[in-house]
Amino acid sequence: MTIEAVLITGMSGSGKSVALRALEDAGYYCVDNLPPELLLSFVALERENNAQRVAIAMDVRSATSLPLVPAQLQELRSQGVIVRPLFLDATTDTLVRRFSETRRRHPLSSSRAASDGDDLATDRQHALVDAIELERELLSDLREQAHVIDTSVIRPSQLQAHVKSLLSAPVSQLTLVFQSFAFKRGIPVDADYVFDVRMLPNPHYEPALRDLTGRDAEVVAFLERQPEVAQMYSQIEQFLAHWLGPLARDHRSYVTVAVGCTGGQHRSVYLVEKLAASFGEKWVTLKRHRELDTD
Repeated sequence: MTIEAVLITGMSGSGKSVALRALEDAGYYCVDNLPPELLLSFVALERENNAQRVAIAMDVRSATSLPLVPAQLQELRSQGVIVRPLFLDATTDTLVRRFSETRRRHPLSSSRAASDGDDLATDRQHALVDAIELERELLSDLREQAHVIDTSVIRPSQLQAHVKSLLSAPVSQLTLVFQSFAFKRGIPVDADYVFDVRMLPNPHYEPALRDLTGRDAEVVAFLERQPEVAQMYSQIEQFLAHWLGPLARDHRSYVTVAVGCTGGQHRSVYLVEKLAASFGEKWVTLKRHRELDTD
């Protein structure tokens, strides 16, 4: 029997527990903080028990044995296991804020750095940033092999919905994730390709369009009258059409294409909607409007 194994890794404070709960709700048998040494035997046991879907969360608390995981994932694939690795990430500023708000201690923080020093608050923040950067380094190989989800500016409910939508896509096909965003809130750290469309005519400066979005007919009509918008769309479409085939042949499961404008409300939303509609005729596509969904 074929079994699907979702491996959730990522930065401490990025929402791994939230993602694991989403998978538990979706019917996966979930295990948190499984030691990497037990991964192969755990999947083998669940396979013997006729399990069809399992989800395993691992984090930097298993740092000494994390280097084993990439080879283990290859071994599972060779055994016919459908392996779907997800990596949850967030900006360092976001992670620092989350740890400060919850008063949690980062698993890599040294007890001395957290308790000594003349300026306690400053020392703690410096120690936390150092721990986060060390964690990034330790997890870099796992991040490289996984689909990355940026949780910096999304709520837990949005993360749960996004994880479920990703894993509902067919395993055997490349899935395109088109995402609109606002540059003023930062570039998504999970993007494979980023297109900047801030130079295009902006509906924000049209009073009748300011409160609408790129999904509204009035904004769509305005943007479709602009030659620069049509040119930008054509160039993005041609670029993706050329490279998606090679990406699929390279066994990529997901490709995230981020389109950004100033506010993430009009131009980027319009282009994401148009691109998703076009490529959805051939590829599995998902849409995310970061700023609209957050609002």
